[in-house]
Order: sequence, then structure tokens, then C-alpha cells
Amino acid sequence: MEDSIKKQQAAELARTGGYYKHICWMALPLVCMSAYLYGPRPVLLCLVALLTGNLCDRLVAVLRRRVYRPGDCSNESFALVIALLMPATVSWYVLVTAVMAGVLLGKEAFGGYGSYPFHPAAVGFVVVAVSWPEQVFLYPQPYADIPLWDTTGVSLVSGMGSTLRNGGLPTVSSWPLVLGEFAAPLGTGAVLILLACALFLYTQKDMRLSAAVSFLAACAVIAFLFPRQADLVHTTVWESALQRLNLVKYELVSGATLYSAVFLVSEPYTCPKRRLGRVLYGALLGCVCMAFRYFGVYETGGCFALLIVNALSGWLDRVVDRLYHLPKGEQATGKEAAV
Repeated sequence: MEDSIKKQQAAELARTGGYYKHICWMALPLVCMSAYLYGPRPVLLCLVALLTGNLCDRLVAVLRRRVYRPGDCSNESFALVIALLMPATVSWYVLVTAVMAGVLLGKEAFGGYGSYPFHPAAVGFVVVAVSWPEQVFLYPQPYADIPLWDTTGVSLVSGMGSTLRNGGLPTVSSWPLVLGEFAAPLGTGAVLILLACALFLYTQKDMRLSAAVSFLAACAVIAFLFPRQADLVHTTVWESALQRLNLVKYELVSGATLYSAVFLVSEPYTCPKRRLGRVLYGALLGCVCMAFRYFGVYETGGCFALLIVNALSGWLDRVVDRLYHLPKGEQATGKEAAV
């Protein structure tokens, strides 16, 4: 019995392990870009996050008396995703706490690999965002001189999400917007690199395009129809269409929205298995995310929304199964394309 469980776990690791390895590899271009914009500190932050995630995995293996599995890169991928959501000036203890919360609370507390109902990276980010918002939601300007250890003297500003929440319109031009040359978390600003990462993950069948596209579409539709700028609210949709489209551009780039679509939405154990379920999941996630951004106090609403909608992932699959009247055996074992 124990041997069969181990074989089942090994098969599951072989099936989904590639996703986490690809996430780790796709984080490298973002780390390089953040090093170009902010100096060597982002590289050290990501290395510390990787080390913390790996040590947590080894610690849990000892406590649970199981063999450490080096092929399981999920902890390292969660650690990198968390690190790239942080500003370049985040304190070391905040980053370590975020990774430990994500791995130990978000993953291992629910049974470990594949058993967690909530995205561990979102859990880790939310814990430190609520605990130290001044560390998480204030960013240095690109090309600022950032010391490796003591960053208290670095000038920090709010991100574009704060400007949008206050009814303003960011003035970042298109090329700096594409390259990430504006105050933002480490890995969330470089649109061109994020799109390249999305293309690679899609070709490797690691990106659930139906969930990611419906998530971005829901965010875009809400931003277009219900702008936060007062001068657009009192005009008709067609009269201000170009202005609203320009606003949608900023809404999707700010608040780690595009980053969430690429690196968070498609996680294999928290995303629905059925295609229609993924479409509904992404659309609902987009609505909840924009609700957090419009009415919440934090400009990054994706991780908060993810924790809420993750709880509905299995229910959405069951709804789709009933909708198509699938037999129980097919409901349990049926597979769909990753799209």
C-alpha cells in the first residue's frame, strides 16, 4: 500500500513537475531585467528567496520523515514568484517571512505537494502585504542607487495603481511602459518580457490560456466600462473610447495584473481542470480582482482575489460536469487540452 502511494506521488510529480521548472526558468529574464533597472540587489533577493524555499522543503521532509525530492521545484517557483512581486527595497526579513508563509502555511499545512486549495505564492504575498504594507507597496524609481543591505535612505513612491485609485492618469509613455521603466514590483513591469514568458509557457502547455485570457478580458472590460477617472465617467462610452482604451492599458500593466495572468492564474492544482470551468474561473477572478483594486486599500488586488476564487475552483468543475451530464467515471478521469 505504501509503495503504491509512493509510485502515485512520483507519477504526479513527473506530470506536473515541468510546470514549476518552467516557472523558475521564466523568472530568470525578469530577474535580469530587474537587475538592469535596480542593480544587484534584486538578484540577491531572488537567491535568498530560492534558498529559503529550498530549506523549508528540506525541513518539512525531515519533520515528516520522508525523502527529500530534488525534482520537486514547486517551493522554489513559489519563492521566485513572491520575490518578483516585491519592490527592490523590501527588507530581507519581509521577503523571508513571505516565502516561509507561502511554503509552510500555503502549501505544507494543507498536506504538501498538490494538496493545497490556495496558491501558496498568493498566501505568502498577502501575509506580508497586510503585515508590512509600507514595505510592499512603495517602490524605488528605476536606475536608483539601491544599497545591498540598508535601503532606508532610498526615495520611494507609490505605483501606478495608487494614481489610478485616486482618479488620476499615469503619464508613462509606451516604450518605458513596455520595458518596465516605472516604479513597480521587480517582475511586474516589463510587459515585453512578460509576454515572451507567456508565449513560452503556452508552447510548453503550462499556461491555461482560457483562464488567463478570460481574467485579463474581465479586468479590461470593467476598466473600460467603469473608469475611475471622473472626466470619463460623465461621458458616453463611444465619445471617450480612445481615452478609455488608454486607461485599460495602464490598468492591465499596474497592480501586477499581467504578471498574475502569466505566473499565478494557471497553477495546475488551484486552477479548474475543465475548460469552461477555467473560463468562468478567470472571469470571476478578474471581477474580484478589480473589486479589490477599486474598493480595497491595496493597489495589488490579484493575490487577494486569488485566495477567494481558489476556494471555488473545484465547485466550478463540478458545475461544468453537471452542465454536460458527464458520468462519474468521466468526471473523475476526464482530461481536456491545456488551452
